[in-house]
Amino acid sequence: MPENYITCQDEKGSINISEDVVLAMVRAAITEVDGVAGLATPAGTELAELLGIKSAAKGIKVQILDDVVTVDIIINVRYGCNAVSVAKGVQTAVANAVQSMTGMGMPVVNVHISGVAFEK
Repeated sequence: MPENYITCQDEKGSINISEDVVLAMVRAAITEVDGVAGLATPAGTELAELLGIKSAAKGIKVQILDDVVTVDIIINVRYGCNAVSVAKGVQTAVANAVQSMTGMGMPVVNVHISGVAFEK
């Protein structure tokens, strides 16, 4: 399967950013959001398969079509945190990170909450 790239052309040449680089940006942004217990575990396999994510443990799918970046994220939220607020925080953090680091327009960020993580 060929790798997808974000390509920026100018008079000096082109700049290509791999989907894997965008994936790393997304992972870093998610870790900074309070209330996120982590990416989905294998318990979210059914949802991940519906979204086309090969590995539920990965929990992130990045697509680049027609210069629009779409990110699907499956997370677990810490018990006691407002799930909607956490999801909105993830959307904002990921969108800002991808936009500022790629120079592209605002990406589409879909957050799916797969579970709740309890303190041990």
